[in-house]
Amino acid sequence: MIYYHASLNHQTSQPSPNRASWRERHSVYWTNLAVLGMAIGLSLIFGIKAYLVIQLTVIMVAGSAGLWLFYVQHQFEGVYWQRHEKWDCLAAALQGSSFYKLPRILQWFSGNIGFHHIQHLSPQIPNYNLERCHKAEPLFQSVPPVTLFSSFKSFTFRLWDEKRHRLVGFSHLGNSR
Repeated sequence: MIYYHASLNHQTSQPSPNRASWRERHSVYWTNLAVLGMAIGLSLIFGIKAYLVIQLTVIMVAGSAGLWLFYVQHQFEGVYWQRHEKWDCLAAALQGSSFYKLPRILQWFSGNIGFHHIQHLSPQIPNYNLERCHKAEPLFQSVPPVTLFSSFKSFTFRLWDEKRHRLVGFSHLGNSR
């Protein structure tokens, strides 16, 4: 049988943080106020229409990149998928989310999101420590990387083949009968 592959992302046994401290909350308020001030200032300088066109363009490009990164990091050749009763947290983190080995500049722009397997194991590790963590732990060396060019193959993955335990495309439906 073939099933649609959907993952429950970032399920973890990590405890959820308690309420934010007063200092953290106020830091967020001041940051939001600064962003609002910049938006108003730039709108007054360039006009609201120009400001919105730039903002919407940036949002569309960044959103598309984010969708692509999320998709590639969960839909790749050799991905782990198990039913609830057989699901294993460590296997899911190391084999169910990819090590997306990006060129250095894209790694920097994406905030090291390519080290997604580590983030699944421990979301508390800040993005600037993910690469160092990956290099320091021998267990992470066993995670096969997905490269920028090999990631384009994920366009073809749409279904989970239960017999072969792998992702396949719709074209595989005719071959499975």
